[in-house]
Amino acid sequence: MIDISRLAPQEPIKIIIGASSQRYTGWIQTQQEQLNLLEAKDWEQSFKDRKIDAILSEHVWEHLTYEEGVQAARNCFAHLNTGGYVRCAVPDGYFPNEEYQNLVKVGGPGSPDHPAAGHQIVHNYRTLTKMFEEAGFEAELLEYCDEAGKFHFKDWDPEKGFIYRSERFDHRNRNGHLGFVSLIVDAKKG
Repeated sequence: MIDISRLAPQEPIKIIIGASSQRYTGWIQTQQEQLNLLEAKDWEQSFKDRKIDAILSEHVWEHLTYEEGVQAARNCFAHLNTGGYVRCAVPDGYFPNEEYQNLVKVGGPGSPDHPAAGHQIVHNYRTLTKMFEEAGFEAELLEYCDEAGKFHFKDWDPEKGFIYRSERFDHRNRNGHLGFVSLIVDAKKG
């Protein structure tokens, strides 16, 4: 359970799902033990009658099956304010880099200790947007590769949810060369 009692009633609630070591001013870190994406009771106990303004999730949704992803998105939708959003980044199934695809594939590159060992799905822009739309969201693509491997970018504000593994911020992307990208979507509750 997340304790939001220290927040003033008018203070916006912004949470990071699966935060690990991510710490951003004004954002509440969560881990699966505190807030399970799939457990409606975790959400209800944590937020009660308060609504969330923003949810940030960097490389979490690929650890869920497609169906679990829809359920997790529904839990988010139920607890977001109208106008709230989920900024979600996952590995991009259309990024044309064999080493990257081997790293992010379902089950990961082989070692059971590797973080990608728990990957259940590798999304592309069609599957990720459809998943959020099934949960009631309007999905806006921010960064993604299309079927031909062409990278697309829409300017986005990192203050509304910082994604390190992105075209602008990942250290592996330099001098016009993309070494590591994410499929990034803003899923908005209308």
